[in-house]
Amino acid sequence: MTEQEKVQKILDKLDETYGVEKQNFYHREPWQLLLAIMLSAQSTDKQVDEAIPAFFDRFTAVEAMAEAPVEEIEHYIQSVGLYKNKAKNIKKCCGQLVEQYGGAVPDTMGELLKLAGVGRKTANLFLSDAFGIPGVTVDTHVFRISRRLGWAEGKTPEAVEKELKECLPEEHWIRINFQLIYHGRAVCTARKARCAQCPLEEWCAKKGV
Repeated sequence: MTEQEKVQKILDKLDETYGVEKQNFYHREPWQLLLAIMLSAQSTDKQVDEAIPAFFDRFTAVEAMAEAPVEEIEHYIQSVGLYKNKAKNIKKCCGQLVEQYGGAVPDTMGELLKLAGVGRKTANLFLSDAFGIPGVTVDTHVFRISRRLGWAEGKTPEAVEKELKECLPEEHWIRINFQLIYHGRAVCTARKARCAQCPLEEWCAKKGV
């Protein structure tokens, strides 16, 4: 079996095991989705899901968020990790959206990276979730598992992102993120790879395991 055939076997099994679509964070407008993704950094989806309904009910317009006191933003997101720093970035980011983009969220990586609190991972995830623009979002689970599978050797998320784009068919770029997150939580954890329980085991290179 060729390496590309092994990759396809793994992708098919990921589709079968974890599905091909995920549930996006609650939002009414693209700018709210961007903020929800920002909040999810170093936080659980459950924490974000619990915080954002009341948060977005209070701030229904990006202009209102930009003008709000940081302390009020903090109040609504205090259950989320690193909430003080995120509140400052949210206020600044919304100010940038209002002043520079007319309240709209830009749809290119270069413009997104100019926004406060938005890094490459957040930008990739937003572009795929909001606009369906293909991209590989590399978080800690994707970084770890893609290296264990033998798909990547890079030492930075950016390097791994580039390798995965070369390794994976473009139609799988968007969903590889949530599939490997689910797999990383359930089976291939940071502490221990549970290879005996892994549906990908027969095609895995098991590097670093």
